[in-house]
Amino acid sequence: MAPVVARERHTLSLTSLGVLISAEARINERIRVPEVRLVGPSGEQVGIVRTDDARKLAYEADLDLVEVAPNAKPPVAKIMDYGKFKYEQDQKAREARKNQQQTVVKEQKFRPKIDEHDYQTKKGNVERFLEKGNKVKVTIMFRGREQARPELGYRLLERLAEDVGDLGVVESRPKQDGRNMTMVFGPARKGKK
Repeated sequence: MAPVVARERHTLSLTSLGVLISAEARINERIRVPEVRLVGPSGEQVGIVRTDDARKLAYEADLDLVEVAPNAKPPVAKIMDYGKFKYEQDQKAREARKNQQQTVVKEQKFRPKIDEHDYQTKKGNVERFLEKGNKVKVTIMFRGREQARPELGYRLLERLAEDVGDLGVVESRPKQDGRNMTMVFGPARKGKK
């Protein structure tokens, strides 16, 4: 019988190499390049300066030296109030999140042998969801012998697509998934008039 050899897995991570990836800008003593392209506190271009000299200028102005473009050659650093800079960045990010639109997918379920009144009620729900700007996933549920007649579900979905065509567009065509057939509608884009 052969001896069991334990295999050691070696994973290489950036932190094990001493490289830290951070979204934070490097400031003051954390800037370790020999020279930087310096931008003054009022936005004027100072030029390429040794990092120690740039740090001294920032301390004299009672501000921070912040690396704003670390990938440039040489890196660009600006003399500014770092606390104020962070606060403004957070405000911009909060405003961007507030203006971001969330897409919600609503679901409406049908049966292939649906009565006309039930169809109209569920179609009304789909229309209401689309008017509010939500996506709608329409599901046809098959049971028992109904599974042998997928064309009934397909016809029902095509009829629904025709009925709500002015409010929504078909994002994914009908597809059979086990006992269910699904189709996704998205709200119609309003064109500029």
